[in-house]
Amino acid sequence: MPHTTVVPSIRICAEPFDAAAEERILLERGGDVGALVSFTGLCRSEEGRLAGLELEHYPGMAEREIESIAVEACARWPLLGLTVLHRHGLVRPGEKIVLVVAAARHRAAAFAAAEFLMDYLKTRAPFWKKSHESGGGDGGWVDAKASDDAAADRWRR
Repeated sequence: MPHTTVVPSIRICAEPFDAAAEERILLERGGDVGALVSFTGLCRSEEGRLAGLELEHYPGMAEREIESIAVEACARWPLLGLTVLHRHGLVRPGEKIVLVVAAARHRAAAFAAAEFLMDYLKTRAPFWKKSHESGGGDGGWVDAKASDDAAADRWRR
């Protein structure tokens, strides 16, 4: 049974995003927000070995899957707002890849929803990552990690 009638904001974009601006947009929508939890995932350099990650997705399918995860979060926790952004294309070290912002009356719901979203984005969202090495080589496709699956498993009812 859903806690709220929140409609999550889901975007997949090639261009960089402004996390602070996204937080402001969520807060301007109103509601008695007492907690705003924001997670921004960045592209790592892997100690200088990585020149970038190339993220691919199926347009439409990726948005639907992320929306499904976000709607589930809204059903589990009493959220007042939820924003999920994910980049595609070439992302360089230090650039933002993903943003999850959860707004709620209390911190527990906002923290839990944001963590839930990230755990499921890592395992269910249909993105494929190809690494590009600093020396110009192709690092190949990045494999899924068992630790990501284990993190998502804890949310199963």
